[in-house]
Amino acid sequence: MCRNASYTTVERVIEVRELTKSYGRTVAVDGLSFQVKPGSVTGFLGPNGAGKSTTMRILLGLDAASSGEALINGGRYTGLRRPMYEVGALLDANAVHSGRSAFDHLRCLARSNRIGTRRVAEVLEQVGLAGVARKRVGGFSLGMKQRLGIAAALLGDPGVLMFDEPVNGLDPDGVRWIRELMRSLAAEGRTVLVSSHLMSEMELTADRLVIIGRGRLIADTSVRELADRFRRGVTVRSPRSADLTAALAAAGATVDTTPSGALSVQGLAVDEIGDLAAARGIPLYEVTPHSATLEEAYMELTSDSVDYRAEKSIAR
Repeated sequence: MCRNASYTTVERVIEVRELTKSYGRTVAVDGLSFQVKPGSVTGFLGPNGAGKSTTMRILLGLDAASSGEALINGGRYTGLRRPMYEVGALLDANAVHSGRSAFDHLRCLARSNRIGTRRVAEVLEQVGLAGVARKRVGGFSLGMKQRLGIAAALLGDPGVLMFDEPVNGLDPDGVRWIRELMRSLAAEGRTVLVSSHLMSEMELTADRLVIIGRGRLIADTSVRELADRFRRGVTVRSPRSADLTAALAAAGATVDTTPSGALSVQGLAVDEIGDLAAARGIPLYEVTPHSATLEEAYMELTSDSVDYRAEKSIAR
């Protein structure tokens, strides 16, 4: 049950405005601007060194911006009186005292924001760690530490949640659990920002995408809009392939025949192909649109922003 309902009235929760961060001559974030709104999971994507972690650290007051602003609920994180009630974050699952138990780790965090121990027990149950609550964190696997970090992020029942690579170390069941958790949190009206390198997982989890490279914004779009942008054409099957090919070509489409005998059509949408075939009385057995996977689209978008590129292996 949600106890902190303040996030439901906020239209624009995370906002980055012309953010720049330099380390000497190295520019980690370069005039970056984007917004993350409630009600959806936003994937924060980019190659290594793109500036994702730096941006999240600035949002959480862990680094200072060289210029620009990084705001949560219209203000800076450092200005929040009890930040865990407004923002929950997981940046580094290993940033815990190995000698403390899971319960004591969360209890210390809770006391700093006047959160009761009952809530500590609730989040440990929620993330599946109730059975090991009194065990020392030093004996935890990476996946268990990830769950503990997520429990810490949930302590204040915040409206804004930020996760940096949250599925690292999780087994398949854990990956599915965190995916469902993030989507359920967004469905409650919260703002969820997730940084990840796992494109296949983001394709299943995210509703929107903010993609950056070399500290600059490359794309701010929905997953569906990105798929439409990198559409690969339409597969069409018909018993009158020759007639359909001629009609499609006359309408300006590019048509190729696949090895299976189907037609691969570029330049016309599904409804346009259907209308054209219906007008000529040509039956259709299949009309299937094809889009690039998120990974393929991401690789195309960021191809000029990769700093560390390995040589392609050559089959022998």
